[in-house]
Amino acid sequence: MKASLPASLNTRLARQWSRLSPDVMPFADAVSASLPMSRLLRLALFQVSVGMAYALLVGTLNRVMILELGLSSWLVALMVALPLLAAPFRAVIGHRSDTHRSLLGWRRVPYLWLGTLLQFGGLAILPFSLILLSPDAGVSVAAQVVGHAAALGAFLLVGAGMQTTQTAGLALATDQATPETRPRVVAMMYVMLLLGMVGASGLFSLVLASYSPTRLVGVVQGAAVATLLLNLFALWKQEPRGARRAQPDEPDTPPAAREAFSTVWARYAAQPKTLRFLVALALGTAAFNMQDIVLEPYGGEILGLSVSATSLLTAVMALGSACAFLIATRVLRLGFDPYRLAAAGVLVGIVAFSAVVFAAPLGSGLLFRAGNFLIGLGSGLFALCTLVIAMGLKQDDGAGLALGAWGAVQATAGGVAVGLGGTLRDAVHLLGSQGWLGEAMSEPQVAYSVVYHTELALLFATLVAIGPLVRRHGRPHDPSPVPHQQRLGLAEFPG
Repeated sequence: MKASLPASLNTRLARQWSRLSPDVMPFADAVSASLPMSRLLRLALFQVSVGMAYALLVGTLNRVMILELGLSSWLVALMVALPLLAAPFRAVIGHRSDTHRSLLGWRRVPYLWLGTLLQFGGLAILPFSLILLSPDAGVSVAAQVVGHAAALGAFLLVGAGMQTTQTAGLALATDQATPETRPRVVAMMYVMLLLGMVGASGLFSLVLASYSPTRLVGVVQGAAVATLLLNLFALWKQEPRGARRAQPDEPDTPPAAREAFSTVWARYAAQPKTLRFLVALALGTAAFNMQDIVLEPYGGEILGLSVSATSLLTAVMALGSACAFLIATRVLRLGFDPYRLAAAGVLVGIVAFSAVVFAAPLGSGLLFRAGNFLIGLGSGLFALCTLVIAMGLKQDDGAGLALGAWGAVQATAGGVAVGLGGTLRDAVHLLGSQGWLGEAMSEPQVAYSVVYHTELALLFATLVAIGPLVRRHGRPHDPSPVPHQQRLGLAEFPG
């Protein structure tokens, strides 16, 4: 009788577990017979490596190069912005991986491996450039120039590797998934990217609790090795050799019959709301991204936070973006207007940047961290909702042009904003230190404050641009702006 009790308990637990709705089990509906959960989780590891690289470049190294190494903000901003400006070329990489066939019969794996090698190469070069840039290195001017060039090349290699890896990896994920599970599969990939950023930022924060240049070099080298191992394990036996280049139901359109890009773009741009939407997208993206290059230095120089504490800021911002993903998923399913929710994200951003600005005179690190979380929440809501809107603006030509326009505008606006943020901070700091702006404007926090106030102005301009697009009360609407199987699935999420 005693032996039957565990069996009876197991039976009851199994029965209760089977009644649990798949809706409360994260991404249980992303699994299919051809893509079981173990294989899906292994494939998603390439997103973890990309999130780790992003946390290292934009979070940890950003602050170290500006404060500890004494580099100009505009130079660091240029290093971070160059890979972002190359993001629109992901469409070319995706097209090449669609049509490429290696000697071994693979299409996606060669590009995944190429992106991995680019990431590894850039991270392998970075430690040597950091040594040459260190103020205690005592090297010649020529060696410092080499260090600057090597750092710029390393950032470019890592950025190009991240873009290539993500493009080929997401394409491979969509190949392996069924049409019904494809949106949820790639949505899971996006969540894994956020988890990679959170986990890497937390790990970097712990390792760099006692900062030293030697320990920083070890962190970068460890990230390079981890990238190689994670991506190798992720792509192992994922793509069958000799896979088809196209789906059976794809029409075989001869090149001569295809319309010119200018014709398709003119028809797309002639749609109501399209140009105003793209303007609002550019303004909002620039507003949320301008602070990327100055947030960690602001926390370190003005609020006195350590390298460990500022490295954790990327994790806090990623948590805010993850919360935005969950909120948008729930709210948009109820038919909420995506324009209105995107505007709500802008309003959250206004509160966030106001908190960051007031953190300096109040000397509050807690208020600064709260503002950092709200930046992630607001930017996440804005990015996700504008993606849904872009998917709804597509015509019979397909979603490629609409999503390509969304990705190109977002990447370009983000890259330009990052460069302008660092340049603006340096320019105001130089003018203030020379006394040209008056005594009140010579404080160190003023240069950072000007950047944040510029972002606030851009957010208000975004509200002006997006206001006429918001659905008026009482106006009939379709609660599903995009097909249900693609709604917020991020199956074509560019970045």
